[in-house]
Amino acid sequence: MQNRHAIIANSQGIHCRPSALIVKEFMGYAGTIRITNGSGSCDVSSVMQLLSLEMHQGSKVKIEVTGENETAVADRLVELLQTNFDFPPL
Repeated sequence: MQNRHAIIANSQGIHCRPSALIVKEFMGYAGTIRITNGSGSCDVSSVMQLLSLEMHQGSKVKIEVTGENETAVADRLVELLQTNFDFPPL
């Protein structure tokens, strides 16, 4: 199991578009990926679940990954959560 922490960087938090990007990135991953914060815990298989965590800019989340390539998967999720998304891209 790999554990990480991330601070949400996006100025609008993790809203629908970043959530969809995260779900798409890890779709089909055979292991378990969980994100936890003060609002609860969920896996990354559903946009609605991610939105329910209300991840606003500056909020801290805990990431737990279990499965194949868990180090790389955990690192990639931290990278996505700490990205300043620009929608639509310029």
